[in-house]
Amino acid sequence: MEIAGYFASVCVGLILGLLGGGGSILSIPILVYMFQVDVVLASAYSLFIVGATSFVGAIPKYREHLVNLRTGILFGIPSIVAIFSTRKWIVPAIPDVILQIDSFALSKRILILGLFAILMILASFSMIRGKREISSENQKFRTFLVVVEGLLIGFLTGLVGAGGGFLIIPALVFLTGLKFKTAVGTSLFIIAINSLIGFVGDILNYVIDWNFLFSITCLAILGILAGNRLSRKISSLVLRKSFGWFTLLMGCWILLKELV
Repeated sequence: MEIAGYFASVCVGLILGLLGGGGSILSIPILVYMFQVDVVLASAYSLFIVGATSFVGAIPKYREHLVNLRTGILFGIPSIVAIFSTRKWIVPAIPDVILQIDSFALSKRILILGLFAILMILASFSMIRGKREISSENQKFRTFLVVVEGLLIGFLTGLVGAGGGFLIIPALVFLTGLKFKTAVGTSLFIIAINSLIGFVGDILNYVIDWNFLFSITCLAILGILAGNRLSRKISSLVLRKSFGWFTLLMGCWILLKELV
C-alpha cells in the first residue's frame, strides 16, 4: 500500500500541472488511507505538499506571463489571514468528539473528512460538465467580493487542508475578469502562498516527520514538472471529465466510509 502511495504522490503534482488544481483531492486520501496518517496531521502535510508543488508549478507560468501578481496578492492576503488563524487556533480547538447522539458520535475526523468529501463532490461537477475553459463577460475587478472569497477559501483550506484550486479559478475568472489560463497560473501562486503559510501554523502545533514529508513532496514536484510539459501538448478536456468522475466517486466513498 505504501508503494502505491508513493506512486500516487507523483499524480498529485501531475494533476496540479495539468489542471491548475486538484492536488489535495489526491493528497489527503493518499496520506490518510495509504500511509495511515492521522487526519489532522494529514491535512497539515497536504498543505505543505500542495503548497511547495504549486510554487514550483507557478514559476514556469510566471515566465509565460500567466500569473497576475496584483490579483494573487490581493486575493491571497485575506486567505493567508484566514488560513493561518484556522490552522493555528481553530483546528486545535475542535474537540475530538464534537457531538454525541445515542450511538453516533460526530468526531473531529468525521467533520474534517466529511467537509473535504463534500468539497470534492462539488468540485467534481464543474469538471464533469466538460467545459474546458470558463469565461466571463464581466471585466470589472470586484475588490470586496475578492476579499470575501479569499477569506472563505482561506477558512476552508485551513479547516480541511485543501488547496482550493477548483474554487479559486472560477472566482478569479468571474470576480476579476482574468482569462482562464491566467487564472490557472495565478491560482497556483495563491495556492502556494496560502498553503505554505497555513502550514507554518501547524509547525507550532504538531511534530512533523520531515523525512517522510520531503520524500512525498519531491515526488509531487516531479509530477507537476511533467504535468506542465504535458499541458502544452495534450487536451485537458478528457482528463478533466475523467478526473471529475474519479473525484465524485472518491468523495462519495469517503462519506460512506466515515459515516456508515
